[in-house]
Amino acid sequence: MTDDIHDDASLASSSILHAVFGEALPKIEVFHGKLKEEGEPRGLIGPRDVNILWERHLLNSAALAPFIRKATDRARFKSVADLGSGGGFPGLVLAAMLPDHAFTLIEPMERRVEWLGECVEAMGLENVQIVRARAEEAIAALGRARAAASRGGHNGKRRSAGTAPATVPVSDEVRAAIRHPFTVVTCRAVAPMTKLAGWTLPLVGRGGELIALKGRSAQAEIDKARKVIAQYGGTRPRVELAPVADGLEPTHVAIVDKR
Repeated sequence: MTDDIHDDASLASSSILHAVFGEALPKIEVFHGKLKEEGEPRGLIGPRDVNILWERHLLNSAALAPFIRKATDRARFKSVADLGSGGGFPGLVLAAMLPDHAFTLIEPMERRVEWLGECVEAMGLENVQIVRARAEEAIAALGRARAAASRGGHNGKRRSAGTAPATVPVSDEVRAAIRHPFTVVTCRAVAPMTKLAGWTLPLVGRGGELIALKGRSAQAEIDKARKVIAQYGGTRPRVELAPVADGLEPTHVAIVDKR
């Protein structure tokens, strides 16, 4: 493995892209082209990333696909929420690679929601819904859906651990989009685990997983956040190395099971 970042030209002329993306490559190439042309001026990527999009963003995102397949292998519903989708990493890449999974991209910024919608249309993705919401709003919407479903037994007064309080305002759009917990919640570069646990684990269904792309400090983050992870129903927090492709540096994935 090497720490060198490979430029787009060298990767485009190799067999790596076909090996990693397979049948999804044409859709990913559309995404790559849109990012290269519009990503920097629209504030989605930095100027240094323009010529290293494949390795820095797209292949990095793709490294989560095997972990999601494993997590949803026996699940009745293959539902994935990508929290803080931003420019579409990893959500758009994974949605293209996993067409049999239903993806919900959760992003609070209007201009990024607009970008995500454009990309979904350009890539021809049919398994994606986009929700403009903060984590707290998404959690509140799910909490209210659960309360409504169990109102007969609890008179709507009980609240699951980690659920946002009823005072958090939730739009009708968010309520309609987030009515069930997700089998997997994923994210990339959103926050340290001490905060991320509270923003993500309430959205994960029992037996599901939080699967987050992280840097080399992932284990230190988990060690610092163990009490918070347990508070929100998380168990077995761990870090795994995720291979990207032959000759490319692996990435780090933080995984937490939901009780």
